[in-house]
Amino acid sequence: MQRQRHVAILGAGPVGLDAALACAGAGWPFTVYEAADTVAAHVRAWGHVRLFTPWDLNVSRRMRTHLPHAPAGDDCPTGAELAARLLGPVAELAAMEGRIRLRTRVAAVARTGLLKHEQIGTDARAATPFTLLLDTPDGEETAEADLVLDCTGAYAVPNTLGAGGIPAPGERALDHRITRTLPPVHAPDRWAGTVLLVGAGKSAQTAARDLAVLPGTRVEWIVRSPAPDWGAVPDDTLPGRRQLVETSQAFTEGAGDRVTVHTGAHVQALSPDGDRVRANLATPGGPVEVVCDHIVALTGYVGDASLYRQLQVHECYATAAPMNLSAALLGSAGGDCLTQPAVGISALRNPEPHFFILGAKSYGRLNTFLLRTGYEQVDQVIGAYAPAVSV
Repeated sequence: MQRQRHVAILGAGPVGLDAALACAGAGWPFTVYEAADTVAAHVRAWGHVRLFTPWDLNVSRRMRTHLPHAPAGDDCPTGAELAARLLGPVAELAAMEGRIRLRTRVAAVARTGLLKHEQIGTDARAATPFTLLLDTPDGEETAEADLVLDCTGAYAVPNTLGAGGIPAPGERALDHRITRTLPPVHAPDRWAGTVLLVGAGKSAQTAARDLAVLPGTRVEWIVRSPAPDWGAVPDDTLPGRRQLVETSQAFTEGAGDRVTVHTGAHVQALSPDGDRVRANLATPGGPVEVVCDHIVALTGYVGDASLYRQLQVHECYATAAPMNLSAALLGSAGGDCLTQPAVGISALRNPEPHFFILGAKSYGRLNTFLLRTGYEQVDQVIGAYAPAVSV
């Protein structure tokens, strides 16, 4: 007798919740596992940040169908608004009742009774259910699933700040002094003094812009590229992104008196200096020392691959994204998030049958992911399985 497919969705962020709606629409039983005590925890963590993209690019068609009054238009929401006006209401829909397990972290996923190297490419492996190891408030437990969608994102796994991507000497010992997420600046006194800012992406640019307006704060900004282009897009149609790039360009040219940009530089070492931290920098002009009160390291994020260590996942050696998807993205001509190529289900498949990595985590170190892309990924996966709703 065939049994009905059960889907495990890892993560209750935007893509995970959209996948849950898709499973509900297909009539499949599903469970969403969320490590935090609320849905959209990563989004809420950067709730003070305004997106570059408008509501129309952040609301999936499924969300709009289930929420007749879902936000729409050209206004760009903050993370807090996205969670409060969209993701929270989605989680409260009748279709989600009893399906979301909060405070339940998926620690590992395996094929029941099979090791990573066994039954390679066989029908027997594909027919074997997954076992999920769960960390719950009541202790460890296990669960089974036939289809697993890893939508856990990347925001919880920041990169380190040293040269070559490894921790700088002293960084691990001073980890408690380092902020690795985009800092809110609504409490100006929190950032009084000198801030060592490391990174050049949009998060670092936003931090530089926001910290620069605080009267008691000075920013020493460490940028690896000797000639950063700040991710400028010709004729950019996203005003917020364009304005941020222009601000960063002005800082590079010496505008203002509270931000010094060290281009072509990296952190060689960190060490305590009383209540402060001493940073040794390598710059084109020679060694530089900066004594700072705060360190903000915004050098990007990459998903947690340990979840699927026992599965047959082919990971790109350069991007840490699934190989097929990474190859499709790296081989495309478009570098802007708005011009990413449409990929088919084959690009999302792994050697491990019925296991998919979706959302921001699927892009690895590539920084061109949009929520719209994640919703399209859900369409492709559910569409591939919809004709056969049992295994």
